[in-house]
Amino acid sequence: MDKKTTAHPAPTTTSHAVYGAPCWVSLMTRDLEDAQEFYSAVLGWKFRSARLGDEFSIALQDGRPVAGIGALAQALQVAVAWTPYFAVSNADEAAARIRERSGTIAVGPMTFSAGRGALAADRDGAVFGIWEGELFAGWGTWQDEVPAWLRLRTRDAFEAAIFYGQVLEWSGGKPGCCETDYQDEEVLLRCGGHILARLSSGALEAASDPTIRPRWQVIFTVPDVDEAAKVAVKLGGTIMEEQKTNLGEEITLRDPEGGLFTIAPRSADGGHGALRK
Repeated sequence: MDKKTTAHPAPTTTSHAVYGAPCWVSLMTRDLEDAQEFYSAVLGWKFRSARLGDEFSIALQDGRPVAGIGALAQALQVAVAWTPYFAVSNADEAAARIRERSGTIAVGPMTFSAGRGALAADRDGAVFGIWEGELFAGWGTWQDEVPAWLRLRTRDAFEAAIFYGQVLEWSGGKPGCCETDYQDEEVLLRCGGHILARLSSGALEAASDPTIRPRWQVIFTVPDVDEAAKVAVKLGGTIMEEQKTNLGEEITLRDPEGGLFTIAPRSADGGHGALRK
């Protein structure tokens, strides 16, 4: 299977235009080639090199950037995991707000060719990133469906919404900021009329099951959920959780190195109509 493509980079916008919104998802893994093989087969992705070096690659779906994969988990001494990043207008100021509110900065802020970023954890231990700089199209605008969407499984959704609202400047009344509201016992993050993330209560910090610990759940849509899950298991993945949601059947999987991700059905309108207002 051809894992690499020479597709040109998609147009970009910047975090200053959409600050507070989800702007990227990235997998920190140990073996880049193995991860590419797995996700190419399960999700139908192709890959191209990234400007960050040989240890990084960009996943493409239908030629559009979807996610990043970096073989740095061991070097940075972090767990193999999918991590969402949120756009901020100033990474250093956002990092200071995280520390002031009892969150943790694990790595950074660090300077890269396209901007500055940091890896953090909220007060309950859910890991997330912040990013100041260039964004890929599709992650910086929402004329079409986003490449992935997010759900925070947390101890208390309202407390979490206050933390992230203060850190990421949600519902601040500034042009371009995201808004939050309450629906069906969840806090919804809306940007430009689209629901890009949901915050749900009920996670347990000391749970032995990793699927119910506080964490950001990264959800990708696929044409056939059951078939994708079968391919994942055949290639060494594990089914961790199956549930029915407003999007239909969702299956949470663990890849061969331990990274958790969720697959949901891709609807006829591109997979995110159910997330829109």
